[in-house]
Parts: sequence; structure tokens; C-alpha cells
Amino acid sequence: MIRHFILTFTLLTLFGCASSPEPQLTKEEIRIQHPQLSTSDAYQDYFQEWQGVPYKYGGTTKRGVDCSAFTQDALYNLHQLSLPRTTQYQVVIGQLIPLENAQKGDLIFFKTSVKVRHVGLYIGNREFMHASTSKGVIISSLDNPYWKKAFWQVRRVL
Repeated sequence: MIRHFILTFTLLTLFGCASSPEPQLTKEEIRIQHPQLSTSDAYQDYFQEWQGVPYKYGGTTKRGVDCSAFTQDALYNLHQLSLPRTTQYQVVIGQLIPLENAQKGDLIFFKTSVKVRHVGLYIGNREFMHASTSKGVIISSLDNPYWKKAFWQVRRVL
């Protein structure tokens, strides 16, 4: 009897989590407020606080962070802007703009494989800061052949 209860409880817990769909956000929930602009020193200071923090899928802390949590935290701390948690929802907010018009604070998106999306925060001079799966939080150049090939779009959220 106890075995049956434990097995049932375990299965319900596992399947309950596995079948939970990602919540659908309404336009009201992802509305963007107009934040105050930040200085370049603030971006550099923010990066230095996070530099080298390892990548962790689903991570949201300095013990491990994924790309969308990093951009979410950065824009909240630099501009008091609340972003959705995942890349899936970050990519549908703001205004789509050409890469040549990118400004500091814009979100920059990449398609690194058929199903995988990546996001970083544009900081100017064709560079962006992001949580890299292999190197943790770093600054990368859009001129790097890997990022040049994977580039997808830029979205203005400020």
C-alpha cells in the first residue's frame, strides 16, 4: 500500500511538471514602460559584476545564469525595465529594427540551431554582452563569424 502511494505520488509529481505548458502572456503583461537612459559606465559596471558567471540553463543567479535571465536582469537593473523571462517571449516585444540602427540596450537575437534561440544585450561598437553556453557571461563581437552567421534580429525595448 505504501509503495503504491509513493509510486502514484512520484508519477503525479513528474507528469504534473512535465506537462505544464509555458504560460501565454497577453499584450498587457508584456507592455514596456519608457525607462530612464543609463550611462555607458553603468553597462560596464554591470558587466564586471557578472563577468565569468557560468551558463546554466534555467539559471537566474550569479551561481549560474542563462541568456534570457541575464538580459532580463540587466535591463531591470540598468533601466528598471521588466522583461519576460524567456527568449521565446523576449523576442516578441519591442520594435524590430535593422542591425545598423542598433543602440546600447537593444536586445539582439540569434538562431544558433534549428530550434535554439539566443539573446544578448547590445552595448555598442558591434558588441554585445550575454551568457554564453561555453564561456559564461562575456562580451562578444558581431564580427565574429559564429555570431555573424547566427544573427537573427534586433529589438528595441527602451
